[in-house]
Amino acid sequence: MANFENITIEKGMYQTKGGLTAALEKLDPSENYIGTALEGLDAFSRQLKRFDIRVSGSGSDCVEKFFQTSNSAALFPEYVSRAVAQGMERADILPNIVATVTDIEGMDYRSIASVPGDDDKELKVVNEGAYIPQTNIRTRENLVKLHKRGRMLVASYEALRFQRLDLFTVTLNQIGAYIARAQLKDAIGVLINGDGNNNAAANVNAATQGEISYGDLVKLWSNLAPYELNTILAPTAEMEKILSLSQMQDSHAGLDFQATGKMITPLGANLLHAPEMQSGKIIGLDKNCALEMVQAGGVITDYDKLIDRQLERAAVTCTAGFSKIFTEAAKTLS
Repeated sequence: MANFENITIEKGMYQTKGGLTAALEKLDPSENYIGTALEGLDAFSRQLKRFDIRVSGSGSDCVEKFFQTSNSAALFPEYVSRAVAQGMERADILPNIVATVTDIEGMDYRSIASVPGDDDKELKVVNEGAYIPQTNIRTRENLVKLHKRGRMLVASYEALRFQRLDLFTVTLNQIGAYIARAQLKDAIGVLINGDGNNNAAANVNAATQGEISYGDLVKLWSNLAPYELNTILAPTAEMEKILSLSQMQDSHAGLDFQATGKMITPLGANLLHAPEMQSGKIIGLDKNCALEMVQAGGVITDYDKLIDRQLERAAVTCTAGFSKIFTEAAKTLS
């Protein structure tokens, strides 16, 4: 077992699969600390403790604390990546609409698809010796389109060296929030328009153009069958219309909202506010089988520049794309 206080940290660790944290975990496994005071900390967090770097709270250190030694300086890009990822998680509603996440190492990815017909959805009785119906699974014709999203950090070390890390973390969190919103917009575009494989969402027409009634939501629910309507995405204007429905203003529901903060949802579906959507329609989907997220690694930070040049210019990016799984598992209402 390697003592976490004696590990030499090099920037080459960022090039290994899983990045710095994976490299540190290999040298200093967290399982070795079960039952100790360091239980619950991962290998990176133990290195922060080693160099006495506090990144949050009223007693957080200044940015310059990372650059006191070459070993601690090598931790700085991972801190930046984690702070950005934390911001993404806080602002991210993608886990509520994505059925599965696929991590790839390259930039080319072709998803698989099964397009069931009406007979395929009905599992009929198979007599002895009779032919068993087939479900055909094949690769998509077109590749999943991946988009790189990110920001360039531009600042001098002198400008930031005395800034508290908790304040710097807030800025990095916001960058993560921007990336999460951009990815949500990409996901919404794929749900509505498809992923380039002729799989745009079918539209259910509302009874009155520009309005949403409870009957329209019921119609969306019935049209999505045999898939389950468990998630509704709505832009701001349509969100207001849904929440203004008399069925959403039930007295018991109001008491629940005031007591617990839990909002009533139409037909039991999870109602999500998506300002990134264009007004005029909502999306109803079965989150368990509608959308696949494909990502090429997590948050990527220019570790060379952050370690050697102490900021100046360094890019923080995240590359991801989306693919439809079952076309009919998502429909729009307008």
